Order: sequence, then structure tokens, then C-alpha cells
Amino acid sequence: MDAALLSQTNSSTSNSCTVESSVEKNMYPTVYSLFFIVGFPANCLSLYAAWMLMRNGNSTAVYLVNLSISDLLYTISLPVWIELALRRPAGGLCSLVAVIMYNSFYIGSGLLCCISIDRYLAVVYPLHFHWVREVRTAAVVSIAVWILEIAIHIILLDHTGALQAFSSRHLCVERIPMTREDVHLTLTRVTLGFFVPMIIMTFCFQQIMQSLRQSTSILAQERRKVGLMLFFLLLTYIVAFAPYQTVMLLRLFCGRCG
Repeated sequence: MDAALLSQTNSSTSNSCTVESSVEKNMYPTVYSLFFIVGFPANCLSLYAAWMLMRNGNSTAVYLVNLSISDLLYTISLPVWIELALRRPAGGLCSLVAVIMYNSFYIGSGLLCCISIDRYLAVVYPLHFHWVREVRTAAVVSIAVWILEIAIHIILLDHTGALQAFSSRHLCVERIPMTREDVHLTLTRVTLGFFVPMIIMTFCFQQIMQSLRQSTSILAQERRKVGLMLFFLLLTYIVAFAPYQTVMLLRLFCGRCG
């Protein structure tokens, strides 16, 4: 998604920088195409597997179903990003896929937080909070995540004036240098959408490991397996989402082109 962010620039104002290169035009469509070819069937398979687990009463699977749907929505939007990378007009779809991209990222981040909290409650408080780990509760929480993330995004766009440009192509292009409103929007997105979830996940995983170390009924080998799994989950989150956040932060330091 960070490539999608960099591939579009606003050439309609005198303060904008237009990034035109043969590498960009060839690389982005190729990368997007590969993501679509691999991602679409993979997300469909993931959605099916999570759905089957959910039918068996697995509350964590509810979050995985919603996570797969969120990823699938972004994957479906990739053909439009390919057209935009090739400098072809996308009409009203431009703003739509931009909104899908941002919401897909932050909804996914929120759902990963829910999964971490769900596992935290299951391991640290196995005899309590049974109602929290029910399928019905997980479904309500997932719906709340969708509504909350979309609402926050709409509020942020409205605050920066970008909401009025929804019907145009302005949401697909990047204004460089950024306005003060864009800076506030970026910092809010990075803080709430990346750092806060990462802190929550780190806390949950640390508490889970502490609880496992204090348990005498779990073998040391099993504790190591769980520890490695939690470590790789957190590492996957950072590797998957940190590049996108890094690109957004780097945009804060982009100046005018000569």
C-alpha cells in the first residue's frame, strides 16, 4: 500500500512535485499485478478457512473473517491502482479506491489488536471474561471496529477538507509539500493506526508470556513455541505495516521541487 501512496502526485498546483519515471510506470503495475494474482486467491482461501472455524464456535475466527474481508476489498481495488500507475484516468473510482486503501489498512490494524486482546484474555484470565470470547461478542466488536475506523477516517477527512473532494480525484493524488492539515492527518493516522495498536499488541504478548512462565502445567518447550509464535506475529505486523507508515512520515519532509 505504500507503493500506491507514492505512485500518485498532485500536478494541478504550482506547489506540487510530479514523479515521472519509466521505473515507476513499469514497477508499480507489475507489483500490483503480482499482488492481485497472489492475493486474491490467498484471501479467498483465508476467508473460507476462517469462516469454517467461525462456524465451529471459534471467536478468534470472527476477527480473521473480517480481516480477510478487509484485505480482500483492498485486493479487489488493485486493478484500479494499476490503471492509475499507468497514468490512465480512473474517474470516480479514484477516490473510492483511496478510501478503501486507507480504511482497509486501519481496519486490519484494529482487528489484529482485537485478536491480541482476545488471546490475552484467554490465556491470562482463562476463568473470566467468557462472554468476551463468545462468537456473538466477537461479531459485535468486529462491526464496531469497522464503524469506528470508518467514522474516524471520515472525521479526519472532513477536518482537513478532503471530504469535499471525494467525488473528484483529489484523494488519489498527493500534495507535496504537504499542507498543515495534511500533516495533522498523517500524524494522527500513524499514531492511532500504527503505534497505538503496536503498543497494545506488545503489552498483550508480554502479559501472555509472563502468564505462561508462571504456569507449572505448561512445558518449557511449549512456552518457547508460544513465545516464538507471538514474536513472529509482532514481527509480521511491523514488517507488513511499518514500511507504509515510514513512507507517510517521509512525506512530511518532502519539499518543493525545483
